Amino acid sequence: MRRSALDKLISWTGLALAGLLVVVGGLASWAHFFIGDQVEQQLVNQSIVMPEGPALESLSDEDREALEPYAGTPLDDGAKARAFADHYILAHMNASSGNRTYEEVSAEFMALSDEEKASPEGQELAQLRQTLFMGNTLRGLLLNAYAFGTMGVIAGFAAIAAFVGAVVLTILGLLGLRHARTPEAAAETI
Repeated sequence: MRRSALDKLISWTGLALAGLLVVVGGLASWAHFFIGDQVEQQLVNQSIVMPEGPALESLSDEDREALEPYAGTPLDDGAKARAFADHYILAHMNASSGNRTYEEVSAEFMALSDEEKASPEGQELAQLRQTLFMGNTLRGLLLNAYAFGTMGVIAGFAAIAAFVGAVVLTILGLLGLRHARTPEAAAETI
């Protein structure tokens, strides 16, 4: 086999892979923008504004520091959704329940007799149970937005990597085809 034939084979394979990477990069770019748009649209539709000022004062230092960069801005991306879910909703859920989970409070409520459930204490526990259920539901939805937003960011990085790989393979493929036309490659056998 002549060296020029091997150069052409490898170069055309590299160019084909470059074409494939362009397609992959295009699809990853589409995924990046689609996911980002959907997450933003769904969050903006909720009209949630990140807490600021007095709403942050009752929180722990860790929770306050996680929320301060976003204070007063619309909740419109995955990072804000995570901060709101983990450092605002969860903080209030823990404060109202004495750090008990929904499952723990629900088990306490379910263990009460019908008379105990009807009592003021039982009704208070039922309200706490309902509040924790709603908090967990909202947290879950916001954390799903965070997860999808993160996948969109990763798709963006994958698109960049695919496009860079396509450029590198195109350059190498063209250089290989150029080398295949040299007299040395045409004369050399492998």
